[in-house]
Amino acid sequence: MDIMLCGCRGMIEHSEGRGYGIMCKYGMQIAMILMAAALTASADTWRLEQGQEWNIVSATGKDGYLLEVAEIKKLISAGQSGAVRKSLDKLKKDYPEIASADLDAFIKAEILFSQGKFVKAVRAYDKFLAEYPESELREAALDSEFTIGTAFLAGQKKTVLKVFRIKGYAEGEKIMERISDRAGDAPIGVRASRAIAESLEKRGKFDEAYQQWSLISTRWSTGQTGKDALLAMGRCKHAAYKGRRYDASSLVSAKSYYEKFKLRYPKDAEELGIDKKLKMIDEQSAYKQFDIGRYYQQSGSMQSANLYYQMVVDNWPGSAAAKIAMQETGGKNLQGEKVEK
Repeated sequence: MDIMLCGCRGMIEHSEGRGYGIMCKYGMQIAMILMAAALTASADTWRLEQGQEWNIVSATGKDGYLLEVAEIKKLISAGQSGAVRKSLDKLKKDYPEIASADLDAFIKAEILFSQGKFVKAVRAYDKFLAEYPESELREAALDSEFTIGTAFLAGQKKTVLKVFRIKGYAEGEKIMERISDRAGDAPIGVRASRAIAESLEKRGKFDEAYQQWSLISTRWSTGQTGKDALLAMGRCKHAAYKGRRYDASSLVSAKSYYEKFKLRYPKDAEELGIDKKLKMIDEQSAYKQFDIGRYYQQSGSMQSANLYYQMVVDNWPGSAAAKIAMQETGGKNLQGEKVEK
């Protein structure tokens, strides 16, 4: 992957009416590469190969074109719109056989992004991606959209009716969904789908997060993503349980997912303390049934109460709730036999 194509930029200044600053993790690397190129006046550029080693390739033809695109993106990040226009004209003159309408569309979107006009920028990127699906700049456009989507999912606000400013969580989700649809099984597509699930979970929307993780698990059932999705489904179902006064079906589901995770990934389960989570679920389930028994007891229906107390003792014999249930029944089961303590 050419480092110039990562679609990253430096820090966008944050002020009222503008977006949060976003620093790409490759920003410093890009700056160092471009500075080295300027000092040596070399026609070479650097490329990060799959083995994560930097190799030099000739900055001619397509590589030279992409190097100039990287320079233009650097000017955009610095907010030098005038210089961007001049560099764009130079690029078209230097590489008339490569530069075309797709570059104009891409730069238009990048300028909007640099101005903090996130919603308009996304529309411009979407138009670019729809009209030029085979463009060399496609990856860069998707990466830019991902950066904007991440900002919205993190709480970036958007203007509504030119007056009100609301958090753009929904906008961020839509952006990530489109990226996932366009990118398919490519890494950025997986990252976009995960970003939605992680944002929902972080905001306490556990049912919605579970649904998203479930979709991810169906689409990418193996590898690290499949493992993370299975664990997350259990985590979300467990977190969705609201307490003893509410439905306990989420506890049943959470236990099922945790048990599957333990079976498939025993070493990871041990490191993550899955057994402790399962024990907690058992305690919560036991107390849920015990409370039902207590309700019947307080209502004067001791027979029904004993049924639930016995259920607690039978199903969760080692739980704290079982010990209390045994005390309520006098240490006997429904047939009048002693229950082992």
